[in-house]
Amino acid sequence: MVPNLHLWKDDGDPFNDPDRYRRLVGRLNYFTVTRPNIAFTGATGLGILYSNHGHSRIEYFADADWAGSKIDRRSTIGYCVFVSGNLVSWRSKKQNVVSRSSAESEYRAMA
Repeated sequence: MVPNLHLWKDDGDPFNDPDRYRRLVGRLNYFTVTRPNIAFTGATGLGILYSNHGHSRIEYFADADWAGSKIDRRSTIGYCVFVSGNLVSWRSKKQNVVSRSSAESEYRAMA
């Protein structure tokens, strides 16, 4: 993958069946989480390691970039969920509306 690549709406040809692409990506995400033995094929010694950190806290972190999209100026929000210090869930999503400030964007990420 190319780092720091900015994609534009009109780059390339659209997929004939976007639902098929979404299903494929969903399956790959599912396998990455549920089957750590195949997540790093060919790289022995690598995998997902869950450690006992001596507590059972559930922590939640959220963040947003303000007007990060160059096309429509909408923000992208993201969050991570940790259980006992181990990452168990994460997500990022483009906001549906344009935030008027960075504080509003961060508030939407927390909500």
